[in-house]
Amino acid sequence: MEKRKLISIFDKQAVQYDKNRENPTQARWRKKLLSHAGGEVLELAVGAGANFPFYPPGIKLTAADFSEMMIEKAQLAAKHYRMNADFMCADIEEMKFFEQSFDTIISTLSFCSYNNPLMVLDKINRWCKPDGKILLIEHGISSNYMISMIQKLLNPLLYRSYGCHHTRDILGLIQESGIQIERTESYWFNMVHLVWATPTPQF
Repeated sequence: MEKRKLISIFDKQAVQYDKNRENPTQARWRKKLLSHAGGEVLELAVGAGANFPFYPPGIKLTAADFSEMMIEKAQLAAKHYRMNADFMCADIEEMKFFEQSFDTIISTLSFCSYNNPLMVLDKINRWCKPDGKILLIEHGISSNYMISMIQKLLNPLLYRSYGCHHTRDILGLIQESGIQIERTESYWFNMVHLVWATPTPQF
């Protein structure tokens, strides 16, 4: 999908994302994962700021999203939760940071939308400090045969409507990137994965 159209889809969803920030199931996942964040934190595809209530105190957040409408919602949420945050309206796939810039890099439910998810994982790997943390909540193809067939059938429609692929092998992509998975938890017939990881060891 052409990037401008994809951004427009997410601009239109910003109000819905804002209303769903307190989804109880996702809140449990976010709390469990984000309690491990610390230091200089980069959050990719920040959306409406659903992660903000669950960050530990004392972090310094850089939050990025390619949707201006999402950034506006996230900025309001940051004020509400008194976050120490800087915001960037930028395409994650085109963003640049110095290597080893961040102590923690966060992505929650964003890898369904990238044109080149492996390239984004490579960037995360390089941007994270050697002793840093990579924390992910991502969704993809189910391990259940019948559910996966339905996902494959509906995927073209869902992508056109919501800008979201439902058939990506998330754990496979992370392993292929060289990022070191330390722990995972999977839910909903292995469609949703919580991942605690570290960058590729430097020798």
